Amino acid sequence: MNKTNTTSALTRVGDLVQLVSPTNKKFFIRLTPGMQFHTHRGVVSHDDLIGVPWGSEVYSHTGSRYLLLRPTLHDLLIETKRNTQIMYPKDIGYILLKMGIGEGQTVIEAGTGSGALTSAFAWYIGKEGKVISYDLRADIQNLARKNLQNLGLEDRVTLKVKDIGLGFDENDADALFLDLPNPFDYVEQVFNALKPGGNFGAILPTTNQVQKLLSVLGRHRFGFLEVCEILIRYYRPFADKLRPTDRMVAHTGYLVFARTMLADAFSAAGNSALPSDDDQHAFTVDE
Repeated sequence: MNKTNTTSALTRVGDLVQLVSPTNKKFFIRLTPGMQFHTHRGVVSHDDLIGVPWGSEVYSHTGSRYLLLRPTLHDLLIETKRNTQIMYPKDIGYILLKMGIGEGQTVIEAGTGSGALTSAFAWYIGKEGKVISYDLRADIQNLARKNLQNLGLEDRVTLKVKDIGLGFDENDADALFLDLPNPFDYVEQVFNALKPGGNFGAILPTTNQVQKLLSVLGRHRFGFLEVCEILIRYYRPFADKLRPTDRMVAHTGYLVFARTMLADAFSAAGNSALPSDDDQHAFTVDE
């Protein structure tokens, strides 16, 4: 199949590109005229990568080859520099969908960490949206700021050093996520920061914490509660010997979701997000 080299199919100045070696070693660089990329496999001039079709083979001055690819968000998050445990892409993907993150939204998070989830939020809210990320420690946020700058997303994010126990500065957010060990202490502050029907999410490592959070959510007009964990199993991609890999990415945390409600009638009791038997039948296709 022939592929036409349209302008959009070519790399441009300022693009973030991924170079992949034959041993699957990955490097990320932002194309800047006159700059060079140095590795033990040789030097690659940025000028030689500008205006090149995505998916091309490119070479260092020693003849070592790389594949030139447009990085996905998954690629970038996996390589995020960290000083704390970052959230896994498997969890981030579900969070983005479940909380309806999209163009032009205002999203708040607390517990900035290394900025992996911050980056994902910023990626999806677009140029017209905004992310506000709270943390108690400025030194923690410094790494997140650098990671955001590397991705070109820093203009979409406001980093705030503040104790959220004193309340959030915003009161009309579309979504709010807590990556903290004690989210149950801030449910009232969350409710006040979200617009009616806004999406709330949290991640917790133990069932004890989840139970405590559910109990508090039920007393603060949150409805449509959901608790889940995301497991992912990879397979060896060989047609003649397809089988699971020896390890899988299993439990990394419990995800808790809820939505703000104006009616007091909504509570955790009798308002589970899990479908009833009748609901499940609605998705059954008759033979």
